[in-house]
Amino acid sequence: MTVQRNTREIEDGVVTDLREKMTYGSYLDLDTLLSAQHPASRPEHHDEMLFIIQHQTSELWMKLALHELQSARELLRADNLGEALKRIARVKHIQDVLTQQWSVLATLTPTEYAEFRGALGNASGFQSVQYRAIEFALGNKNARMLQVFESEPANHAMLKAELEAPTLYDEFLRLVARRGLAVPREVLERDVTLAYEMSEALVSVIAEIYEHPKEHWDLYEACEELVDLEDNFQFWRFRHLRVVTRTIGMKIGTGGSSGVDFLQRALQLTFFPELFAVRTEIGQPRASK
Repeated sequence: MTVQRNTREIEDGVVTDLREKMTYGSYLDLDTLLSAQHPASRPEHHDEMLFIIQHQTSELWMKLALHELQSARELLRADNLGEALKRIARVKHIQDVLTQQWSVLATLTPTEYAEFRGALGNASGFQSVQYRAIEFALGNKNARMLQVFESEPANHAMLKAELEAPTLYDEFLRLVARRGLAVPREVLERDVTLAYEMSEALVSVIAEIYEHPKEHWDLYEACEELVDLEDNFQFWRFRHLRVVTRTIGMKIGTGGSSGVDFLQRALQLTFFPELFAVRTEIGQPRASK
């Protein structure tokens, strides 16, 4: 009887002498990454590591999401809609991961969190510059948010640049106009430092795309991709709200916000209002021109 050993032998071709070679750890700078968790509680509370890693990994995914959104915006500006949609599709998958991550943090009970919450001081997710940059890139701009980062020059400059840049939706609508559809002038020439607001006149333009998908297939597809993007963002916001509710109830946030109530109001914000308003118009009789 042959006894099979429960060992996988290292193949002869595997490189084991890694002196003066790029390695997995050096390429990813794992020494820095894995030593970047610094619990503030004393004595150190076991569950604070979960809290730190949850937020650090979220920031990494948001870095990638912002990278993809900024690229998608540039591609739209260059009339490369197909490649821009590839970028947006990747962001949608990133959003799925970010939303699913809340289930890990939801294992933190109110009792466990209370053990180290006081050690956080005023540190709060409200202060995430990358989250704000993503919101700005999608259309929820608020110049007052720059005040939060006045003590962080690099972050302030990055967010200011995003405030002054056209949004992803702005670039999409400019592309639509270049395709010959009658996007209202006030939409194309709007002050991009302000939050995007609903344009009733634009709804009929979007309706043209939806009612004639064969003639405008890639624009039709793009509209639905943007709707997915907003839906995913709202799912993320809602999941955040529910995790905060089950963890701290109605307490004030560590950053000074009203907590749950503040997060609840964010659910009323929208990025692409005409893409949702058009759904009411589709199939409705229209007055003849």
